[in-house]
Amino acid sequence: MTLQQPALPATAVATRPARRRDRARLYQEIGMLMPAVALLTIFLVVPFLLSFWTAMTNQPLVPRPTPVRFIGLTNFLRVFKDDLFWTSLWNVSRFTFWILPVQCGLAFASALLLHQKLPLRNFFRGLFFLPAITSMVVVCVIWGTLFQYPTGPFNQVIGFLSGGRIQPIDWLGDPDWAMFSIVLLSAWQAYGFQMIVYLAGLQGIPDELYDAARIDGANAFQRFWHVTMPGLRPTHVFVLVITTIQAFKLYTQVAILTQGGPRSSTETVVHYMVRAGFEEQKLGYASAVSVILFLIVLVIALVQRQLLRRFDV
Repeated sequence: MTLQQPALPATAVATRPARRRDRARLYQEIGMLMPAVALLTIFLVVPFLLSFWTAMTNQPLVPRPTPVRFIGLTNFLRVFKDDLFWTSLWNVSRFTFWILPVQCGLAFASALLLHQKLPLRNFFRGLFFLPAITSMVVVCVIWGTLFQYPTGPFNQVIGFLSGGRIQPIDWLGDPDWAMFSIVLLSAWQAYGFQMIVYLAGLQGIPDELYDAARIDGANAFQRFWHVTMPGLRPTHVFVLVITTIQAFKLYTQVAILTQGGPRSSTETVVHYMVRAGFEEQKLGYASAVSVILFLIVLVIALVQRQLLRRFDV
């Protein structure tokens, strides 16, 4: 006499292969995520944790016979009590306030022009994008010559156009002009990236919307205001936030052209941090500045995320 096994319900038999597929898909997704997780851990999480730990010590740049001590939040308190840090934060905020309309406006105008069906359009797109792929060091050397006081090309042109009524400007030596000069240089070098983003946004607007607007009798300005601008709303948000984050990392132009001067008028947070770490050899103090800067950029990134959600990007 043989005992028969009870038959499994049909639904259980049917769901078993589905569970295997779901499990296999889960393992596959985890495997695809692992490289990204590993890279983020190595290049983001670990450096931040090491910086935070170093900021809690009196670690010098060059090892000394005296042991490194744990000093808690002392470095952070010193940073907040340093007037030069607040000056650098104010300067980089001022730079951001100026660079946003200049750089983004230049990129937007260039994208609108190069989006038209003009002859040699692709050539001019590459030409306009050329500064963005040029080394910032090279750009600074060239613009340093243009800014030269009092006989640089800029002063020569201004003197010629004004008939000698405008005196030569000390672009990099005058505290009232130094940051403005850095803004002009930075906007010219980097606007090509934002231009490419705007061009991609313009190409994503359907032509049918423009055709419908023409049928309704809309003129060129009305098509721009009611079709182009709403279609570029997510692009505007992306460009503004990315430019803001990049502005807070201002360093190379300042290090090459002004070294934070004159009278700390171009001192930035990154330049302040590098000077503390390498010139003054206070690695723990510089790490505290880097952690604070990271948190500032993190807040900007969170604002970006909220804006992107709000505009359903």
